[in-house]
Amino acid sequence: MKNSLEALRAVSKIHQHNLQMITKAHHLTISEWQLLIAINSGNDTQEKLSQAMKLDTSTLSRQLKRLLVKEMIDKHAVGDDHRQLVYHLTEQGQTELNDVNAAYDQLQRQIFSQWTTDESNLLKILLNRLETSMKRLDKRGV
Repeated sequence: MKNSLEALRAVSKIHQHNLQMITKAHHLTISEWQLLIAINSGNDTQEKLSQAMKLDTSTLSRQLKRLLVKEMIDKHAVGDDHRQLVYHLTEQGQTELNDVNAAYDQLQRQIFSQWTTDESNLLKILLNRLETSMKRLDKRGV
């Protein structure tokens, strides 16, 4: 039997593969999907997106450019000098976001279809506790 962290790593790889399959079917990467979610949530400037996504400016700019080329988002300049850009989902971007979200929700339902509510809740509690423990270690530099 694998130890907890080995099992978590294995599950993460499978989860990553499933996400790639879902997003690829909608002509997106996982990062682009996450960016669409962030823009849809009201993070509409590069500054807000950079903070929300914890991305450096150059990485964020590349991802935004790819979404602009794919016509998933549009941008317009605001402010007195028109230097700040505000991003919005296009109709196509909103459709793709909704479709990927629906496929992801379906994946979750399939994964947990045989789980009881108590089992699902216990997993959430334990994963949240694990995340807290790992963040505590991360802050100490371990």
